[in-house]
Amino acid sequence: MREANVDLRILVTGATGFVGSAVLARAALDPTLQLRGAVRRAVTLADGVEPVAIGDLAPVTNWAQAVSGIDAIVHTAARIHQTRDSAADPLAEYRRINVASTVNLARQAVEAGVRRFVFLSSIKVNGERTLPGRSFTADDVPAPIDPYGISKLEAEHALRELSQEFGMEMVIVRPVLIYGPGVKANFLSMMRWIDRGIPLPLGAIPNQRSFVALENLVDLVMTCLHHPAAANQTFLVGDGEDLSTTELLRRTAASMGRRSRLIPVPASALRTVARLLGRGDFAQRLCDSLQVDISKTRELLGWAPPVTVHDALKRTALRFTEQRIR
Repeated sequence: MREANVDLRILVTGATGFVGSAVLARAALDPTLQLRGAVRRAVTLADGVEPVAIGDLAPVTNWAQAVSGIDAIVHTAARIHQTRDSAADPLAEYRRINVASTVNLARQAVEAGVRRFVFLSSIKVNGERTLPGRSFTADDVPAPIDPYGISKLEAEHALRELSQEFGMEMVIVRPVLIYGPGVKANFLSMMRWIDRGIPLPLGAIPNQRSFVALENLVDLVMTCLHHPAAANQTFLVGDGEDLSTTELLRRTAASMGRRSRLIPVPASALRTVARLLGRGDFAQRLCDSLQVDISKTRELLGWAPPVTVHDALKRTALRFTEQRIR
């Protein structure tokens, strides 16, 4: 790790992932931080970041080299949500990676004297949808539905127990859908549809959904690494501006310099057709509301999203255009 007047020595897991790489890029701008990134195999990371190859994430992974001398950990590595899971027993596989492997890391962190553990969880711990005027809060009773959400909740419980037993400070962050430069999965598919000018039957979806720009999430993670009030707390994170699916498509298209070709099909008709095609879950994500209340995050940490939805969409669209040209 680089030599400096160090205030904090940080390990980021999932160092080459969408969130992990962004956390390291932001942290690398601060000369008072020493940075280490956990990766599967030896790679070059951002300037000033020491890579440590730990192999595959597993319940028996040896983290000794990675956690040695570390003050705080940002744990982003996980088995991410799979829309169409190929595992024979998805819940067992999520538990193996997201619960047992996380606990294994946390126990070794305790032994190494790590003081704070920031865990990237998921809003799926709260549930899949919200009713009109009823946003999720950090203190709601959890109600996960799918194996991914269940595994994240079980990991949260295990980490809290470790914290109570050994005193290592835990900070749990539950993001909503994350977008930003380099985004993949459904958000990338949406931009590709827009870019190709494909007409979409999504012009009359009256829902409201919370999203979080990658830059906003990273800013909160950095705050959680050092803020005294963050210790042993759970935070929800979003952009502070909710959008309908229709408005998201329109604003993303505008950011890309494209025309949004949206056909105003009623949400009820979309749900019916999707169920007939065996894609009811997909229609749910498009049509249901999912809003988060970030007032606890704002008030306890004095934090506010530093990047607007407008600017975040522009930066996301710019990266998409650059990659398309290549």
